Amino acid sequence: MSENLSEEEMRAALFGDTVGSVGEPIQQQAALLEAVKPSRAKRLSSRLRVILHVTKEFEGPEDVFTHDADTLSTLIAEAEAKAAAKKNKYRYFNVISVTPVQV
Repeated sequence: MSENLSEEEMRAALFGDTVGSVGEPIQQQAALLEAVKPSRAKRLSSRLRVILHVTKEFEGPEDVFTHDADTLSTLIAEAEAKAAAKKNKYRYFNVISVTPVQV
């Protein structure tokens, strides 16, 4: 390791030969980023639809409450649905189903 390499030779060895000015690689990166921009396609993640039977008073009239959660965990989806039902002044919950829904 007695060779003394200049800074340009080290850069060429690490990153390959760059021909042109220093600003040129930045312009190339910007062009690549624009080419790789994500399109407005369908969502990759799925949703879970939670269906609850809810009442405001014990053994009162039941309502059907549905909530779509942006998670894959059924426990988190149930908790979010119950929290949303509580905001609507419901006190008693009965989970009927938790099913995946594609958006």
